[in-house]
Amino acid sequence: MDLFAAGKPAEQTNPRNDPLALRMAPRDWNEFVGQNHLVGEGSLLRRAVEADRLGSAVFFGPPGTGKTALARLIAYKTKAHVEHTNAVTIGVPEIRKILQTAHERRRAQGRRSLLILDEIHHFNRSQQDALLPDVEKGVITLVGLTTENPFFYVNAALLSRSTVFEFFPLKNEDLRQILRWSLENKERGLGDRKILLSPEAETHFLETSGGDARRVLNALELAVLSTAPSRDGAVALTLAVAEASTQKRAVRYDKSSDDHYDTISAFIKSLRGSDPDAALYWMGKMLAAGEDPRFIARRLLIAASEDVGNADPLALLVANAAFDAVEKLGLPEGRIPLAQAVTYVASAPKSNAAYLAGDAAAGEVRQGPRREVPPHLRDANLDGAARGHGRGYKYAHDFPEHFVKQEYLPLWKKFYFPTDLGFEKKIKERLERLWPERKTEKDKP
Repeated sequence: MDLFAAGKPAEQTNPRNDPLALRMAPRDWNEFVGQNHLVGEGSLLRRAVEADRLGSAVFFGPPGTGKTALARLIAYKTKAHVEHTNAVTIGVPEIRKILQTAHERRRAQGRRSLLILDEIHHFNRSQQDALLPDVEKGVITLVGLTTENPFFYVNAALLSRSTVFEFFPLKNEDLRQILRWSLENKERGLGDRKILLSPEAETHFLETSGGDARRVLNALELAVLSTAPSRDGAVALTLAVAEASTQKRAVRYDKSSDDHYDTISAFIKSLRGSDPDAALYWMGKMLAAGEDPRFIARRLLIAASEDVGNADPLALLVANAAFDAVEKLGLPEGRIPLAQAVTYVASAPKSNAAYLAGDAAAGEVRQGPRREVPPHLRDANLDGAARGHGRGYKYAHDFPEHFVKQEYLPLWKKFYFPTDLGFEKKIKERLERLWPERKTEKDKP
């Protein structure tokens, strides 16, 4: 049964051989779980759907987060004719046929047409351009669904005529609600069976889902259908059954437990200890357990400055590029730039001299003698020059090697002690050549 046909569910029936995830698709707002920023009471999107005035839109986000479910809900509620197709399976001739029929429908019946297009990012520029005139004229209302960032894959002209709505991975509380509702619902779910779900199995289903409701329901259904009932007819879903149905071993990694902190500690110390293989393992464990990849990327940024520092200044650039890539890619592809950055930072020469220097300077500000800015370093703009600000300042670029000695800090004190490692050795040699009188390390913290 086509759930999108004419925008209505056929007599509210769901054949029992349909996948559980399809049967449990929400039919009203009270059944829609998650994405409250989009469908919460009084939200723009919900009000537009209820008034049947939704304009063209693009839904984007990870799989199993409610994009198709919301499209179905829109199809149930609209009075428009609904066409549902997939960008992978149609080309320009099929698009033109849909659009021509929509023209005729509007002229003959005065009825609007809603085109729900899955995986719109697979349309090339010419295919997207074919939609543009009729979207602009309102012949069709387009709802495009994609797991990719539409700002990279959808024409700017089409985007400018659409509203982009971003879906986020579902939280464990949302997934738990969906899972338990599926177990209790007798009409469309598994409520007509006696199922004993252990807490450990439930946790495993949630933690291995990656915020994907479809993955949770598919794994649950496979576990139930593949497990023989006991003599009393009960189907016992244990952790072992859950692991088998997800093909993932449970990873002990509670984000609020010691194991979370122990694992990230091991990751950071492996980076600092120049062991890329160990760092990769701990990263792999965190990702397998559902850790936010941005959390890992942030730790990499810290390590690149705190532990590598100026021994290899490129480490910070690589770590920052990995963070940006993870933001754009998400998982699973985001693990690739993460692995590149992890191996680079772990393999780089190490120096915490810049980190120690920053701490030492901050400590001097808090506890050392108060220092005022020397007159020659003060801002000479506005009326500063009349008060002697900037007088006597020597502009470094006017001198050989773009360097000139002058006072930059009253009661000067050394905070930065470069090491002889990596690029920092060059920094040390240059500073000692420019300031030979400051070679002493007697004040080194």
